[in-house]
Amino acid sequence: MRVSHSFPAISAVFDDPNLVSCAGLAPTMALAHRAGLADLVSSTLTLKAEGSANAHLKVPALVAGMVAGADSIDDMDLLRHGGMGRLFTGIRAPSTLGTFLRTFTFGHVRQLDAVASRFLTALASNAPILGGVDQVCYVDIDDTIKATHGYQKQGAGYGYTGVKGLNALLAIVSTPTSAPVIAATRLRRGGTNSARGAARLVTDALNTAKACGAAGLVTVRADSAYYGHDVIAAARRGGARFSVTARMNHTVVKAISQIEESAWVPIHYPNAIWDSGEQRFISDAQVAEVPFTAFTSRRQSEHISARLIVRRVKRLNPKSVPHGQGELFAAYRHHGVFTDSPLTMLQAETDHRDHAIVEQAIADLKAGPLAHLPSGSFAANSAWLVLAAIAFNLTRAAGTLASVFHTKATTATIRRQLINVPARLASSARRLVMHLPKNWPWQDGWDGLFNAACGPPPPATT
Repeated sequence: MRVSHSFPAISAVFDDPNLVSCAGLAPTMALAHRAGLADLVSSTLTLKAEGSANAHLKVPALVAGMVAGADSIDDMDLLRHGGMGRLFTGIRAPSTLGTFLRTFTFGHVRQLDAVASRFLTALASNAPILGGVDQVCYVDIDDTIKATHGYQKQGAGYGYTGVKGLNALLAIVSTPTSAPVIAATRLRRGGTNSARGAARLVTDALNTAKACGAAGLVTVRADSAYYGHDVIAAARRGGARFSVTARMNHTVVKAISQIEESAWVPIHYPNAIWDSGEQRFISDAQVAEVPFTAFTSRRQSEHISARLIVRRVKRLNPKSVPHGQGELFAAYRHHGVFTDSPLTMLQAETDHRDHAIVEQAIADLKAGPLAHLPSGSFAANSAWLVLAAIAFNLTRAAGTLASVFHTKATTATIRRQLINVPARLASSARRLVMHLPKNWPWQDGWDGLFNAACGPPPPATT
């Protein structure tokens, strides 16, 4: 492809009031309206400070901007171009939306959490975003550090990565046939411990999953940062199974040392897996399991007995063995999983490795609205994180309604192919018509979303 031979004769003028650059926002925000986003905000948020009026308009405006790709408050100006005023009412200036965010307090952020949870439940009834959730469902938790700069970010600190920033804790819900959606979030100080508040987040996420229809096997998965009594007990209280990477403390090391050599079962990965400890790709390993009781330093009633499933791979560098571990640990690198999964050993081990799906949601957020935490106010940034989760789930629902491909596509792909589509607005017979580009490669998906979101409501189910 090259520039047209007539390019020197081309000029550009920004003067058309009937063009929009993100026509996909129309069906997407129609879906949000059908799921009751504005009504949920009106009935739940109790903001009273100056600048907090009309929350039922400002929250959807912030969500719409995020769906279209805004990752800062100033980016919300993209809602005020061309013919956007003909597609939407109640559009607010970025400065107004920034003032609105700064009126939030901790309590109001928790109210917004409730809005996000109920909105996800409503989305699940309007789009099949969690197919098969009534049979098998996974709740994965993890945290990430969002780097910040300067000295005016409340709560910023140096966390486990050595990077100054704020800590975002997420819980996602997924099924074997669906992409993840975000069930709960918490923004925390940058230097906080990963497990702080995780038990409460697990409880909230499980309640949301149940409201979305989870009624079968529900498993909470987490890495070793959450290997503790509080998180596992919260999963059990919520009626879920657990699968948590075990820390290599002395009781776990002792249990692994007692596994008979004949108990190890060889496995081969269909695709090589990167081992960060060994800094290499591995394609085969061995797996064994042993009964294990965790948290024996606590009172007897708080001991938890389940299965310790161990995967081991050969070390290429025996000198890398941690100090104090024996010959067995010099020859192999061990990864323990503490679980009460009813699956077979190999199935449970494979199941746990799928916990990495949470990284997809984190990467999607950081490629979108979580590219920045735009305010100096910690509460405003907390509200921004919750709104980012709402926008993520709304984008995921839009993709599910569009096509099979977009059901599992990243939010960036959905945004590029379905949301940020230019259109020219015209009136015909008292109807507003959007004229979109001819031969748009993803027209079928866009039409599927538009017909599902802007057509008649789905029939009631009993």
